[in-house]
Amino acid sequence: MRIAIAGGSGLAGTPTAEIARTRGHDVVILARGHGVELLSGSGLTGALRGVDAVIDVSNVATLKPDVSVSFFAGATRNLLAAERAAGVGHHIVLTIVGADAAPDGYYAGKLVQERLVEAGSTPWTIQRATQFHEFAPMMYHSAKAGPLHLAPRARTQPIAVREVAEHLVTLAEQPPAGRALELGGPQEESLVEMVRAYARAIGGPSWIPAVSLPGTFGRAQRSGALLPGPGAILGRQTYAEWLDELPDA
Repeated sequence: MRIAIAGGSGLAGTPTAEIARTRGHDVVILARGHGVELLSGSGLTGALRGVDAVIDVSNVATLKPDVSVSFFAGATRNLLAAERAAGVGHHIVLTIVGADAAPDGYYAGKLVQERLVEAGSTPWTIQRATQFHEFAPMMYHSAKAGPLHLAPRARTQPIAVREVAEHLVTLAEQPPAGRALELGGPQEESLVEMVRAYARAIGGPSWIPAVSLPGTFGRAQRSGALLPGPGAILGRQTYAEWLDELPDA
């Protein structure tokens, strides 16, 4: 198969491309560094020539709903239009478990992305997954008050990004499935303890206070609304096992 990966040089895209190549597929990377601009659509039409399936793991680093919506709506519209012109038969998109429970901030864009894919003419699969193990390090480095690191209170069930990548390639090898079963990690974790464990692993501060994030997103995190539901497919690698593999650990 010829598989195009939108965001193929990012955190989720890199292992997805690697796994697809390992399985013998011809891989096209849809990213700025490879001559494709998702927001403007530049380079998309030529890149999708002969492509059988598109896996969209593109991303934007923001907590602002207007920025998130602008990115995901623009990129998705351009992808779907280029797919229609090229005759692509399958669009697979990675989104987030529980996005409906926190329809603000970054998640606002993911919900728009899902609606556009559902309404598009390209046969589709929507794959919702929980946060990656890398979410805790991201919180460690971004949730700060001056020099003080903070740990947001949240119930989470993190999954290894490589396991998500494996599943996405498998979906691309199969017919469109609509809304696929959710993906989650093997067990529920406390984000507070995950952040603190990461700090210990890299020799960070010994005291990291827990905080409750405000708004819809913070409440959804604490309530467990962002955990996978019954019947979800669960990954294998725990957060502790992932942490043990860190070069700094």
